[in-house]
Amino acid sequence: MKELLFFSHNQKKIEEINKIFTSNITKIHNLNSFKNIQEPKETGETFSANAKIKSSYGQKKFNMPCFADDSGFCVEALNDKPGVQSKRFLEKFSSDSDAFNYIITNVRKKNNDKAFFVTAISLTLNTNHHIIFLGRIDGKVSLEPLGENGFGYDPIFIPVNYKKTFAEMGSKQKNKISHRMIAVTKLQSFLF
Repeated sequence: MKELLFFSHNQKKIEEINKIFTSNITKIHNLNSFKNIQEPKETGETFSANAKIKSSYGQKKFNMPCFADDSGFCVEALNDKPGVQSKRFLEKFSSDSDAFNYIITNVRKKNNDKAFFVTAISLTLNTNHHIIFLGRIDGKVSLEPLGENGFGYDPIFIPVNYKKTFAEMGSKQKNKISHRMIAVTKLQSFLF
């Protein structure tokens, strides 16, 4: 496969994918290469369903193999929320800090700091051929936001067997262990 489309405008995700994707055989395009492309609404109830909505749309629109991801942060004390609503959950608050404080308050109240990140990547090769690759990393909620790197919930997530949040790690360290890395590795194994 010489060309693939990563169906995303999210610059942080694009940067992570470009750092993680190790093939120099395949050129990866993203939506920032094209003008006025809207992403479809994420109406699925699972990460896999939302990723498939986007990869299917991209494959049909550009007539090339397309992959898309849907990722989220799940906190046990919040019944695995924000989950598939992770992006929209952050947008409900006036700042990321307010969202983090809400999560941390609930974690303390329920005395349960367990959390995990999930990535589902959907690869659509043609209109009838979709493959899903999942990545998950377990960990806990940090009781205070720490670090300046990464994006989203990275400042409040500490992976199992680590003492630093994703945001305290450099991208190189995070990309070796992240949920997105696990899913992209599975995608690459399938492609090559």
